Amino acid sequence: MTEWIGSGRVLDVIVLGMALEGAALTWLFRRGGRGVAPGALWLNLLSGMCLLAAMRAGLAGAWWGWVSLALLGALAFHLADLRRMWR
Repeated sequence: MTEWIGSGRVLDVIVLGMALEGAALTWLFRRGGRGVAPGALWLNLLSGMCLLAAMRAGLAGAWWGWVSLALLGALAFHLADLRRMWR
């Protein structure tokens, strides 16, 4: 269990769960028109996924550039989400 968490593989499962959640909620929205709009949902989920990718890369001992790119991706999605909500 310690190896599974320490290696970051647990983060892969969390990201997969987030992707499945996003797909299910998008399907429900398109099917019935209720719930969170996919545009709002995915910007938020992608921002979180990028943060988890940065953490995963750091735990795996990846090159610092990959960690930075993942963090920049999280910032970009977060700013896009803020811009969408600001209107």
